[in-house]
Amino acid sequence: MRVSICRWAHFNAAHKLHNDHWSDEKNKAVFGKCNNPNYHGHNYEMEVTLTGEIDPDTGYLFDLANLKEIIKTEIEDRYDHKNLNLDCPEFKENNPTAELICIEIYKLLRAKIDEKMDINLRLWETPRNSVIYPPVC
Repeated sequence: MRVSICRWAHFNAAHKLHNDHWSDEKNKAVFGKCNNPNYHGHNYEMEVTLTGEIDPDTGYLFDLANLKEIIKTEIEDRYDHKNLNLDCPEFKENNPTAELICIEIYKLLRAKIDEKMDINLRLWETPRNSVIYPPVC
């Protein structure tokens, strides 16, 4: 029997959206306030959903205590109270947009969670703006 479990998590991080190949004027026109030279921050919220078959021996799909620890060590410890542009190698060359942050988080989780389980991630950058990966369409 297939089932889904969910875990919520939170981290705070700063970033600046900027394309080094563009002029300052174009960066400001495209990214607006998000191109602030002194960066800006968000209180990111995320929901991790795992879907798969229940283990008949444990009755679990996945131990939520283990999922909590994976999220803490792989995501929260990596991103919380960090400047994504300056502190995270994955964003040295990539713009830390909500879309790319979500995909990077997915990759970190995928490396730690058995392939037999589907992972779905939703990342809220603001209470009104979120990204889902993989896409649900």
